[in-house]
Amino acid sequence: MELHVTEASVEDHVGIVRLNRPERGNSWTTRMNAEYRWLMQSMEDNPEVRVILVTGAGKQFCVGADFKALDHYKASDKDYVESSRNEEMARPGHGVRDEFDHELVWHWGLSKPVIAAVNGACAGIAVALTAFCDLRYAAAGAKFTTSTPRLGLPAEYGLSWVLPRIVGLTRAADVLLSGRVFRAEEMLAMGFLNGVLPAEDFAASALQVAKDMASSVSPAAVKAAKRQLYAEQMHLDPGRSVEDSKVLTGTLLKQADFREGVAAAQEKRAPKFGALAS
Repeated sequence: MELHVTEASVEDHVGIVRLNRPERGNSWTTRMNAEYRWLMQSMEDNPEVRVILVTGAGKQFCVGADFKALDHYKASDKDYVESSRNEEMARPGHGVRDEFDHELVWHWGLSKPVIAAVNGACAGIAVALTAFCDLRYAAAGAKFTTSTPRLGLPAEYGLSWVLPRIVGLTRAADVLLSGRVFRAEEMLAMGFLNGVLPAEDFAASALQVAKDMASSVSPAAVKAAKRQLYAEQMHLDPGRSVEDSKVLTGTLLKQADFREGVAAAQEKRAPKFGALAS
């Protein structure tokens, strides 16, 4: 696919996907969605990639949907649901569970961890995209807002489901009902972010987080744990979680990564895990 509003690279087993419309605050469009999905599928398929880092070009992460793209709905008879269907786009993360085969939720179906590196303003759909990533880091002072209640719109793209599970019902209500701006530091305090990093060297610091993960954990074990983490949000059965984990443990105990992990720990060296088998 020819890329116009995104870009990507691979560095030390980290696939870097960058939203790239800095002159428009990296605002979200159908074209960006198509490119983003295609790139994420490419990273999923690339055996050299062990961790995926998502960030924005310039000073902002993503300021939400492009208002020009939404404006025509005001006076149009065009149906928003029908017009937003994306059957012709790439389908990363699909086929793992039916519940994941939807916009943005597909991040949970990927076999590799996805880190959102929020380098600046994060608004609207970008908050939802960030929520469906596995880990979230932001630059100090970065601003977050759903903005939707101040625009006369509902909570977008599953935020009413996923946000309470990340930060709790009370804090989610504040975010979704007030539409106010939250700084990164407040989002960290409520548990939405895994960390806040200095703004002046944020890109390098966030990339180092991804590189450290890529070099230190077993891709097979991470895939298994990610499947557990999100599948178990669906059934909420602790006993089943225990039994399923025992089956997975029995399987992974027989794989090379376990032998390498034990040997590395005993020899006090960094592990050398193999690539994720397809």
